[in-house]
Amino acid sequence: MIRKCFVMQVNANAHDEYQRRHSPIWPELAETLKAHGAHHYSIFLDEKRNLLFGYVEIESEERWNAVAKTEICQKWWKHMADVMPANADNSPVSNDLKPVFYLD
Repeated sequence: MIRKCFVMQVNANAHDEYQRRHSPIWPELAETLKAHGAHHYSIFLDEKRNLLFGYVEIESEERWNAVAKTEICQKWWKHMADVMPANADNSPVSNDLKPVFYLD
């Protein structure tokens, strides 16, 4: 498995709405993520800094990247664009984090 971590932001006034939209996440999106080899996907909120910390284990970068091309993912991005900074294609602004320590 490949461990991926990334940071995104959520608008300061949208913490509750962001969580509501993930509780639960759309079943079709969850199925798509799993079908593309995503496991143990978590997102944590740093309320003071409006930061979202994402962690996911993936089977391959190619399969993970293919999620972005699915209709359900693009629909999700559009649905979330009003509660977080987004790119022109509605994908969330996201920065990968460099791994520096791991304890198994």
